[in-house]
Amino acid sequence: MNKDSKKYYAILSALLFFFFFTWSSSFSLVSIWLNQYVGLKATDTGLIFSAISLIALCAQPLYGFIQDKLGLRKNLLLVIAVLLILSGPFFLGFASILRWNIFVGSILGGLYVGMTFNAGIGVLESYTERVSRIRGFEYGRARMWGSLGWASATFIAGHNINIDPNYNFAMASISGVVFLIFLALLKTDKSDAFNQLEHGKTSAITIKDALNLLSLPRFWALILFVIGTCVYGVYDQQFPVFFSSQFATLQQGNEMYGYLNSLQVFLEAGGMFIAPFLVNRIGAKNGLLLASSVMATRIIGSGLVEGPVLISCMKLLHAVELPILLISIFKYNSQHFDKRLSSTLYLVGFQCVSSIVATLLSPLAGYGYDHYGFAPTYMVMGCIVIGTTLLSAVFLRSDAKALLPFDGLQHEDKNKAQPI
Repeated sequence: MNKDSKKYYAILSALLFFFFFTWSSSFSLVSIWLNQYVGLKATDTGLIFSAISLIALCAQPLYGFIQDKLGLRKNLLLVIAVLLILSGPFFLGFASILRWNIFVGSILGGLYVGMTFNAGIGVLESYTERVSRIRGFEYGRARMWGSLGWASATFIAGHNINIDPNYNFAMASISGVVFLIFLALLKTDKSDAFNQLEHGKTSAITIKDALNLLSLPRFWALILFVIGTCVYGVYDQQFPVFFSSQFATLQQGNEMYGYLNSLQVFLEAGGMFIAPFLVNRIGAKNGLLLASSVMATRIIGSGLVEGPVLISCMKLLHAVELPILLISIFKYNSQHFDKRLSSTLYLVGFQCVSSIVATLLSPLAGYGYDHYGFAPTYMVMGCIVIGTTLLSAVFLRSDAKALLPFDGLQHEDKNKAQPI
């Protein structure tokens, strides 16, 4: 990397670090907080997660299209920065609202968390991936710092929650302020000019260009894959409650989960550094299939094994799965779709579908935990992932097909996309 590329890499890495630090501080142990401090049952917690996913579902396509129109301008990221700073005050009042009315609380929680974190991360990740292509560094090496941010915050949060959960919420707002400072340091005028030179003017993108994705069979093949893989988000939602129950006291379980989650995400950060080499070697499609296979093993394994040690081993497989998945999904999209629509593709084709599945499955998962237990519910989730993985092996496009001309959306010139 040249001097300019190193500067972009450093600032974007810092943005990812503090975004994830804020997210983890306020939300990584939220299911424990809702269960032990607010007093909600698993079904009620599932309702809240469903509302979050539903709001994110509405925000993600909008965020994606807006960011593709903006190119590398920072307007939307500035809005997200303000929302990050407000995370502490929001969660300080969230418990009282939930105790007053679970439905009103779920809607408000869905609005804030869905628009800030679940949709906001897609904007930051796709923005970083676009700059990495222009500036010549691997996206995974920048995203690694996001994992380190999450791990660092979770390590502290697991200790704080037994003292006073409000310490975590205060920590989240402070991190949001630091995010805003680094965002102010990010200068993107030259990179945006390079982006338009390579892919055409982002302002020329129309809603029709985005909707054209719906006519492509390969887009729906990608959706099928994502339907299975996003089950991991539903699995993770109330896993802290399951893990904490394996210990003599809930306080000990809370603290141990904080340490486990930190270890997992530190390992995940190392995986982000290594994953680009692996995916470049085996190809994007094979990377996607490998990630979903590891995911199925992790979820089913959690339902089969017993005791905190073996359950921890299953959870740590996430550190293998997620880096391969994220690197592969961006490489797959850049090979098979219009690069100008990278944010829309990621936020709709990956994040938005994840929100749809989470909206539908979160209440059902919560019901399953309450009435059948965690292990049987995990077995059902794992079987869903196995099924979509097998189908995706047939329907996803191989890397070789990315080289075929006259396929899908091509560019007759730099400013206009049309099917050939």
